[in-house]
Amino acid sequence: MSRIEHRRIADYGLPMRRAFRSQFWLGILFGFAAITALLGSMRLAGVFRFGTIGLRGFELYECALLWGLAFLLVGLFEEFFFRGYALFTLTTGMTFWPSAILLSTFFGLIHRGTPGESMIGAVEAGVTGLLFCLLLRRTGDLWMPVGFHAAWNWGQTYFYGVHDSGLAAKGHLFSPTFSGPTWLTGGSVGPEGSLLSIAVLVILCIVFALWLRENKYPSEESTCAGQS
Repeated sequence: MSRIEHRRIADYGLPMRRAFRSQFWLGILFGFAAITALLGSMRLAGVFRFGTIGLRGFELYECALLWGLAFLLVGLFEEFFFRGYALFTLTTGMTFWPSAILLSTFFGLIHRGTPGESMIGAVEAGVTGLLFCLLLRRTGDLWMPVGFHAAWNWGQTYFYGVHDSGLAAKGHLFSPTFSGPTWLTGGSVGPEGSLLSIAVLVILCIVFALWLRENKYPSEESTCAGQS
């Protein structure tokens, strides 16, 4: 499509010249801090315990690296699929935020189809999609959302060892426990099925909206490229 439309892949949100630069690492930092804040708030509410460390020696580092690579690929795929070409193309026809809301709703519905996912978890995924759209809009590309996405999932699955959208994985660092109402713990979904997760994401949306004030995506150059 980039050849047909006479545009670069960078116009759709993934400029290679900015790959793994500062915005990506800020995304990593914020993503891990966000899942830590969520689980920390659950600990304060008395519904979560971090548990003990279950990995030792070489296995600890091997699992950390493999899960890191896996979630980097997940972040790249999901961000470019939902907020790359599709979002850019819709934006040229119906402006940015209506397109972002539509695709974020779709993102939530896709998660609803995951075995073990709940309605709260699907709504949380939709809010996450809106957060990533905001980051794209204000930073100009998808590298911060990719980093955030990868670090959030890595923190859940490997570091803290909690369920991710209803899925449990082997090879996690901590062995946590939950106890309490499902609306707080997320139940079998994991922390993404908790109302606290939605609260954390809404707070992040407000923080980023106040911190990053300038709209940088899509650029005028990219929207005009296909018309030349």
